Amino acid sequence: MEEQSRDDEVSRRGFLLTSAAAAGLTAIAEHPRPAVAATAAGAAGAAVVEVALKVNGKARTLSLDPRVTLLDALRERLDLTGTKKGCDRGQCGACTVHVDGRRVLSCLTLAAGVSGKAVITIEGLADGDRLHPVQRAFVECDGLQCGFCTPGQVMSAVALIEEGYAGSEAEIREHMSGNICRCGAYQQIVQAVRMAKEGA
Repeated sequence: MEEQSRDDEVSRRGFLLTSAAAAGLTAIAEHPRPAVAATAAGAAGAAVVEVALKVNGKARTLSLDPRVTLLDALRERLDLTGTKKGCDRGQCGACTVHVDGRRVLSCLTLAAGVSGKAVITIEGLADGDRLHPVQRAFVECDGLQCGFCTPGQVMSAVALIEEGYAGSEAEIREHMSGNICRCGAYQQIVQAVRMAKEGA
């Protein structure tokens, strides 16, 4: 009798486990997770687009996945590694470049979205061995420590001077606020911007 009860219990347990597993497999088959579906679609191959850019004065044409950011195109396809990948979320400003004269966060900008436009990176500021006035001011004012954020800081500084936002220390700080310096060299950065502006 006791043995019969134990056999019934095992059968019930086995039945419940088998039923639960079958129900789970059916649900997965009928409703695949979006992430899995997206990965499968990506593996199948996204369309490639031709992206024509004028980078630092040179015409460049790239065949890219339309999801590639301008930052990754610059660093990985054109070997312009001066533009830094910091947070990759548009929060630190290390990836700042100029597109048609306006500063943009290249980590949030699709390369395909700026096709046909002029892109200037930190490598395009100097004239040969002659530094841009903002670059010289950063050196003279010691406006860098580790240097990781410096390309983005310089690109933002050049833009804000051209935009006319370097009238006061408060204005400079406000319009440079999107560029984070983890070393805390903000005072020297402000001094460098003011020096470059006065020399412009």
